Amino acid sequence: MLRWAIALLLLANAGYFAWSQGYLGPLGLTAQPQREPERLHTQLRPEALRLLDGPAPDTAQTDPGAPAAATPSVAPLADPAQTDAPAPSAPAPSAAGACWLASGFSAAQADALRAALALLDLPSASWQLTPTGSGGRWIVYMGRFDNPQQLERKQAELRALQVEFRSVNTAGLRPGLALGTFSSEAAAQQALRDLRPQGVRTARVVLYRTETLSYTLRLPQASAAQHAAVAALGPALAGRTLQRCE
Repeated sequence: MLRWAIALLLLANAGYFAWSQGYLGPLGLTAQPQREPERLHTQLRPEALRLLDGPAPDTAQTDPGAPAAATPSVAPLADPAQTDAPAPSAPAPSAAGACWLASGFSAAQADALRAALALLDLPSASWQLTPTGSGGRWIVYMGRFDNPQQLERKQAELRALQVEFRSVNTAGLRPGLALGTFSSEAAAQQALRDLRPQGVRTARVVLYRTETLSYTLRLPQASAAQHAAVAALGPALAGRTLQRCE
């Protein structure tokens, strides 16, 4: 029985081999060919297949039905007069320079600054040191008070009289009260007379600040180099810095 089974198996294998190789073609028994050219013909748009992690396909090369890529147009030749022209640059700083100043110098500080400027050998018209006078100030004054309680009582009295006042903390006058500040002694005396009818009795006129004279350094049209030279004077500027003129 086993021999018959083996014989049938060999016969079936031989028949399959003859059928797959086309030997049974005259009998109408031919296997459908499965070679690669026939597989490609049965595919639908094989050019559209690509790997998920691969580069995108070049449509102009892989799609036979796609129209030919248009020939890139040739850019017109540039005008030599335009290509040789330099790019516009940022505007140059004004040759006239800029105005700078520093103020508040005392007479002694102005003398030291004047000597330091002379060593820079700058043009005589490139800097100016001009004095500015500040007039004295007079106040209608009440004080000095012996203790805080006396000061508070006087403030309460002035409020009741509806007289305006401010505290004075200047050395030699504190603690005290000013009932007005004036640019001349005559104006202060007149204000004191006007306060008498309101009930002010113990006020008097005192000099609050003496007349002072200060100096201002001005560079009317300083170039960048001149500004840097003056700004580097250090101690001669007495801690002041150059500021743009308004």
